[in-house]
Amino acid sequence: MKACGIIVEYNPFHNGHLYHAQKARELSGAEVVVACMSGNFLQRGEPAITDKWLRSQAALANGVDLVIELPLCWSLQAADYFAKGGIKILQAIGCQALCFGTDHQDDFDYQAFGRFAHEKRQAIDIAYRALNDEKLSYPQKMNQVFTRLYPEMQLSGAMPNHILGLAYAKENASYPHPMTLYPLPRVGAGYHDHKLSDQPIASATGIREAIAKHQTVSNFVPDQTLQSLQEQQVTWEKLWQFLRYRLLSTTAAELRQIYQMSDGLEQRMLGAVTQATSFSDFLQAVKSKRYTWTRLQRLCCYVLLNIQDQEMRQAWQEEQLRILGFNATGQAFLRQQKKQLTAEVVSRIGKPTTIQQELMVRGDQIYRLGDERVPEQTIGRIPIRI
Repeated sequence: MKACGIIVEYNPFHNGHLYHAQKARELSGAEVVVACMSGNFLQRGEPAITDKWLRSQAALANGVDLVIELPLCWSLQAADYFAKGGIKILQAIGCQALCFGTDHQDDFDYQAFGRFAHEKRQAIDIAYRALNDEKLSYPQKMNQVFTRLYPEMQLSGAMPNHILGLAYAKENASYPHPMTLYPLPRVGAGYHDHKLSDQPIASATGIREAIAKHQTVSNFVPDQTLQSLQEQQVTWEKLWQFLRYRLLSTTAAELRQIYQMSDGLEQRMLGAVTQATSFSDFLQAVKSKRYTWTRLQRLCCYVLLNIQDQEMRQAWQEEQLRILGFNATGQAFLRQQKKQLTAEVVSRIGKPTTIQQELMVRGDQIYRLGDERVPEQTIGRIPIRI
């Protein structure tokens, strides 16, 4: 069975994601669509609005055959590491293709770019280290490097899906048997579009903002998502008091042990937390030109979850395939692949036995504080079968 992978978050699952799953199957000619989906904390440094099980249920009811969790150590990362984890899982399960959305306006050869980035790793590292401007963020530095070394890349303006596509292409090219890439141009709303239109496809950002304003989103999401949003809604504002407590009860020395805490950010956080009345107020007080909003949101997640630098790095070395759900096609694919898999397939966790699982359990327990209706997320949970 030929499998096409998609790397997703589904925050929440909407009509654009249904279109993506359908086109992934069509463009690749695959019999199986495998979603590598972030768990309960996401790439932009925020909790998912509904939990991973409800999002998996919606995906399986709308075109996806198998859902595998992208572990916390990869899901809560900037583009390069997020892509590294997603590609690693899809390669491990045996996908031959990868379909991803792009907001690039013209045809772009992601496969060729991936080969270039893999072959020129040393030149790219040298060019990056030569940039001494401390005011530039990592994405801004990499933009300058690739604009000079690979002008066709065109990173003008905010194109988050294109940036992720580049990261997928780079990581994919590092494997002996790279997946065939199928970029899918966005239709309907753009990634950052805040307004809802009369079209059936809206951005996840616009949908979440409409939900926060108690507006209907029934035209933009399937019934499964509507139902899940009635069952639970988790936001940063609901978790703010827990982050505030963590900061108020932690010393600067302890905060410096947190993953990616650097350049005195612990002092900025400790100074801001005593005055802030909300999570957004807090971030506004901490933010500077050097650090993006999403970079700081991820750091807040690391603080909230008490993720130490060493345990994050140890978790990267572990391989597991945490199965969240499947239909009959996905189950048949798992059986077909089972004999050739090198990564451990995990369908149930009774007690954490790895760093990855420990981080998962900790993150899921703290996620539940964001809405008392969220049920147990990890211990004893078995994959969804539809």
